[in-house]
Amino acid sequence: MKIVQVNYAYAAQVSDHAALLDRYDTLTGWSEAVAGAGAEVSVVQAFHYDAQLAHNGIEYMFCADARPSDGASPRRWRRPRTLEAAVLAAKPDLIHVNSLEFAPEIWLLRRALPRQVAVVVQDHANAVPRSFSLKGAVRRRLLGAADAFLFTSTEQALPWQSNGFISDKQRVYAVLESSTTLKPMDRETARSISRTRGRPSILWVGRLNSIKDPMTVLQGFERALESLPEAILTMVYGEDDLLPAVRRRVSESPALARSVRLVGRVPHDQMAAFYSAADLFVLGSAREGSGYSLIEACACGVVPVVTNIPSFRAITGKGTIGALWPHGDAARCAQAIVDVASRDRGEERRRVLTHFDQHLSWPVVGACAVAIYRDVRTSRRS
Repeated sequence: MKIVQVNYAYAAQVSDHAALLDRYDTLTGWSEAVAGAGAEVSVVQAFHYDAQLAHNGIEYMFCADARPSDGASPRRWRRPRTLEAAVLAAKPDLIHVNSLEFAPEIWLLRRALPRQVAVVVQDHANAVPRSFSLKGAVRRRLLGAADAFLFTSTEQALPWQSNGFISDKQRVYAVLESSTTLKPMDRETARSISRTRGRPSILWVGRLNSIKDPMTVLQGFERALESLPEAILTMVYGEDDLLPAVRRRVSESPALARSVRLVGRVPHDQMAAFYSAADLFVLGSAREGSGYSLIEACACGVVPVVTNIPSFRAITGKGTIGALWPHGDAARCAQAIVDVASRDRGEERRRVLTHFDQHLSWPVVGACAVAIYRDVRTSRRS
């Protein structure tokens, strides 16, 4: 079975196609996992010039999409003929398109493909359009070109289905959006590198914004400190919209001031040390496409204490590892932290690592994707 993965989006500020692949580790990881599960895979990637590159056994074709030199978005209805030609030349059995945002491109590509070629579209935390807007009506029509949709959890497809963007005739499948190659490090080495401490050591990795909700986590952690006075919360973040509010909240609480460490951005090649040094991983997200940092934490054996949202339920096996708590509920967050901290940490760590190997690793994701592809292809051809 020949799979062509199509990616219309790219970082316009990246000038070199090889550097783009270094940045898109989910694109490369997914392709290699699918190839490892027995499919033949190639990737067609939009870019600002044409190029080809073989990387770890996968052929990547970069196709110019006439994007303006200032990095602005191209006109959405300009037909990407170079990209379509590259897709057709690969003679695919199935096309995998990343993101529901590219409804016009998906519709145009469907019209260029042979009838027997199936098309699946993968969600990447895409926002559901307003159902009754003109734009929503057009998008509903265009997304009808897809045979199936992939979400981390099928629950995430419900608003798309209830608003008519995914019809009853289109299939929805659950498959993890990504995985990771991070591995756990020796704990003492990890603590030396990350300078992380605490009993327990609790780690946050995520943007400081309203969706991740660090304020509720800080409130919950403050309450948990009454039972865990030696706990330390280390916060690693890139985007920092709420940093002033976080700093103010920490400074106003003597307990938080001595127990919260604001680190900021950490190079990804150092993140294994931060994960491996931690006992618990906490996030307060209201919603997620999947949860990259949660997956990385599980890969390193950190016990999750995260919100009870669809993608986190999928990743944690409905809370079979760690604990889930309701978004926005600081009291339940505190209770979950204290509860998980009271468990045998060595045993919990082993359970998380086993769960990752059995349910979240790239080989598992690749095998699941190939099984879905075969099912969609069979359905399309019948």
